[in-house]
Amino acid sequence: MTNDYIDLKRSFLVRTEINLPASKSISNRALIINALSGSQLEPENLSDCDDTQVMINALRNMPEVIDIGAAGTAMRFLTAYLCVTPGTHTITGTERMRHRPIGILVDALRQLGADVQYEGEEGFPPLRIVGRDDLEGGSVTMPADVSSQFLSALLMIGPTLKNGLTLNLRGRIASRPYLEMTMSMMRTFGAEVEWESEDAIRVRNGMYKPTPYVIENDWSAASYWYEVVALANDPGAWVELPGLSVASLQGDSCVWRIFDVLGVATEECLCSSGQRGVKIYKCGGETDYLNCDFTNCPDLAQTVAVTCALKEIPYCLTGVESLRIKETDRLAALCNELDVLGYRLDVSDTCLEWGVFFSKDEYERDDEQLIIHTYDDHRMAMAFAPACCRRPMVRILNPGVVSKSYPTFWEDMRKAGFKICS
Repeated sequence: MTNDYIDLKRSFLVRTEINLPASKSISNRALIINALSGSQLEPENLSDCDDTQVMINALRNMPEVIDIGAAGTAMRFLTAYLCVTPGTHTITGTERMRHRPIGILVDALRQLGADVQYEGEEGFPPLRIVGRDDLEGGSVTMPADVSSQFLSALLMIGPTLKNGLTLNLRGRIASRPYLEMTMSMMRTFGAEVEWESEDAIRVRNGMYKPTPYVIENDWSAASYWYEVVALANDPGAWVELPGLSVASLQGDSCVWRIFDVLGVATEECLCSSGQRGVKIYKCGGETDYLNCDFTNCPDLAQTVAVTCALKEIPYCLTGVESLRIKETDRLAALCNELDVLGYRLDVSDTCLEWGVFFSKDEYERDDEQLIIHTYDDHRMAMAFAPACCRRPMVRILNPGVVSKSYPTFWEDMRKAGFKICS
């Protein structure tokens, strides 16, 4: 979408099937591993989101200057990939990307023998990389609470290193399900990777094998439909989501457990289209207080924070440290926009708490229009869109930002009966 804003009004009957995009997390890992295997065929059902498209274009064309835009996953994964791929490249991105730290990954790659230089400010993109296919590898120690994408980037190149890779993790491991996802996918392509201890992963030298691979649909995208069902005025609201399984590799599949105590049930089913998937529906039985740790699923925090506030369920959300360095400072953005809706958060670097709300008389006028800024962050747009279920109208600025992970989000909202004007 190219409009500067859209206005959303609630759907009074939410009963539909939604075909979600393919998983961005799985797509981007599969692309890197597939390229390292030397396969001439791309994985099937790749995500059509911006982050995956820039990865596809980079791997197909390998230009001297690779501009990944705002795609953080592509920046981390391609940085490691280029280090083990012969040739000289510069990798850069948007202004925001050039202020997202990457020094921890660069330091680790240099310890393994890589030639990586900063083109601008130390510790940040753009990077100039001279790739080789004979890096020594060996042992490297990383803080365990950094982005799992740094760790996954290193793991995926591990089999190409002459001495393999031993990744020692220091401290509490963040987003462990994403590491498990990476390791499982590596094994599917023939790599030998295992936990040597509670805080060390060993990757043995060896070639990946070209392997057909089909990407499953995205549980992160599913979270917004859980929010829609939770907030919908329709007491019989349900949504079918083909291509999902509760046994998914994706860390964000835990959303079904979180929303189970927020009044949304999940069951595996044969969807209306004939595909296997899940059906989510209102079930009652809501908690009166939510205490939830998002260390393993930080991308769900915005969705849950907005849902609970609008359902007036007090909460304490921990494990949100990484939200400061995402597409925007998501903790600050959440505070700002929930304030617009009438809710004031207490926030620290590790915790989001809400338990006291304003008098909302001023928010209940039928002609009230609430304006939500999105901060160039796709998850801000999608997490706040369902707020229109509980407010007369919500205006979302820069709605096109959803293309980063879920390009058809607004079309799917229309399919579910929401009124969208621009």
